[in-house]
Amino acid sequence: METKWIEDFLSVAETLNFSRSAKLRNMTQPAFSRRIRALESWLGAELFDRAVYPTRLTSAGETFLVHAREMLSQAIHSRSVLRGQAADVQSVVSFAMPHTLSLTYFPWWLNEVEASVGTMAVRMVATNVHDSVMELVGGNCDLLMCYHHAFQSVELDAQRYEGLKLGLEFIRPYSKADASGKPVHRLPGTAARPVPFLSYSSSASLGRIVDKILGDGPEQVHLFRRFEGDLAEGLKMMAVHGHGVAWLPESAARREVKEGILVLAADAPANGEAPGASSWCGVMDIRIYRDRSNRRPAVERIWNHLLRANA
Repeated sequence: METKWIEDFLSVAETLNFSRSAKLRNMTQPAFSRRIRALESWLGAELFDRAVYPTRLTSAGETFLVHAREMLSQAIHSRSVLRGQAADVQSVVSFAMPHTLSLTYFPWWLNEVEASVGTMAVRMVATNVHDSVMELVGGNCDLLMCYHHAFQSVELDAQRYEGLKLGLEFIRPYSKADASGKPVHRLPGTAARPVPFLSYSSSASLGRIVDKILGDGPEQVHLFRRFEGDLAEGLKMMAVHGHGVAWLPESAARREVKEGILVLAADAPANGEAPGASSWCGVMDIRIYRDRSNRRPAVERIWNHLLRANA
């Protein structure tokens, strides 16, 4: 059995959709289905009832789900022990989150939390949204921090996981500023002179949110795909060097905006107006999740602090 088979199985157990899980795992559906079949062949039992929609676990699948989570958790823990990283594990709080949050929001948030609960030892796994969720589902982290958008939501079993809203994050189009502080590239562009577009890859969750923002805009935006990348930080650096317009979480661009390097590539909303279609902007929640069964003292202190802050 291969570890990636277990990760594939856990993904379908969460989404109950082979197509969606294949996309999240960056695979074609036929290749993904073959890996699930290989796992079922190895176990000698069918794990999913494919005769119904949405797909659901068979009784064998329900049984294996418990073992799969434990197996994946033990594999990760064993690797940590062998690498000398598991010493005093009870004192370390582990987080999983997308790269952008790990670079922008999390350092500030940690200062705020530690001011109330005290300094703590932290381990972070920064990866894409899907793999961050899988870290929590597989029992490999204590807390998951992620963006949540109505068009690109994180769906977890509410009976097993609990979540809290930490704040809001705006996503806006940014361009390099010229000598007069105006955007070098300005939306919406024209058919004759389209705006160079610094886009996220098709597998990136922020990319799907940007597509939604563009689709809901007040008028057609004329773009040509100048560059594609997975990470907001990479797109930001391309925008800083004048290569086009990038939709970035506001926190990721805050320093460059303050220094006058980047500016909005579209008109900002009027005072009191919510950022939206008028400026091709969007808004996302920043949320945090934990497994309800995780009652480690350090995690409890953080969670109780967040409950008080939300109240």
